[in-house]
Amino acid sequence: MNVQVIDGRACARALKQSLEADVAGLHGEGLGIGLATVVVGEEYGSAAYERRLHRLADEFGVAYSPQVLPADAGQDQVMARISELNADPGVSGILVLRPLPPHIDETAVFRAIEPRKDIEAVHPENAGLLALGVPRFVPSTAASCFHLLDTWLDSVGEDRADFYHRSLIVVVGRSNNVGKPAISLGYERQATVVSVDEWADRTTGIGRHTRWADVLIVAAGKAGLIKAEHVSENAVVIDVGINPAAGADGRVHMVGDVDYDSVAPRVRAITPVPGGVGPVTDVWLLRNTVTAARLLAGHPIDEARP
Repeated sequence: MNVQVIDGRACARALKQSLEADVAGLHGEGLGIGLATVVVGEEYGSAAYERRLHRLADEFGVAYSPQVLPADAGQDQVMARISELNADPGVSGILVLRPLPPHIDETAVFRAIEPRKDIEAVHPENAGLLALGVPRFVPSTAASCFHLLDTWLDSVGEDRADFYHRSLIVVVGRSNNVGKPAISLGYERQATVVSVDEWADRTTGIGRHTRWADVLIVAAGKAGLIKAEHVSENAVVIDVGINPAAGADGRVHMVGDVDYDSVAPRVRAITPVPGGVGPVTDVWLLRNTVTAARLLAGHPIDEARP
């Protein structure tokens, strides 16, 4: 099969054009916009993501405030930093980067974020709105998966509604920031949705589920989990994984949850790693920060979204 590679970088460039206008519009209204990230420890993936966001914020003239705490920071220190960001009028969006150290109560940290600044919808109020189909924010990675799908469908001339109505979407991974929101977005499009995680690989075999997928979204955090025998020939594969791996040159490279070399020749379309979901996610996070700035200024949700 002649696979189509879904180019996340090209999709991100198109999103950037609309984001430039959104940021300019905020500044024209006299509204500030600022993004704060909270990192606890020095996890490689989080640090790489934080650097990308910093560069992107600088590119758009968005104030950026990285908050880096040591790995042994206590719960009180993390909560105090969140409280400071909640009260800071220069911060419109707060992103707590995972993973947090095991001694930190992640749920308590997420509950502490001001809901209107919670740009990844991890606060229970925002997660609930997303599950009900009336989101304040759509988490950036899950949103990017479906934005890439929608853009690809447009490029091949398929009707979005018809495609989703007849499709089985299998989501591998059940994280609060990717897997579960992706399930909600699949439901919103009236697709049939199946949720599995890596436990299926250890028990019944993950291919028992994934081989039926018309759309396979893989966000398990396990490098090379999905191989050629796990996919059908008509599948569209969206690889969310970002796993550090040592290359032949001795440098650290990012690889996906999908074994690209074996899967790509077999499927209809696929996102690469890097260059797939990641670039869109970065831009979408800034879009959510724009929405947060408008919400904080008193705009209703429908008016606040770019």
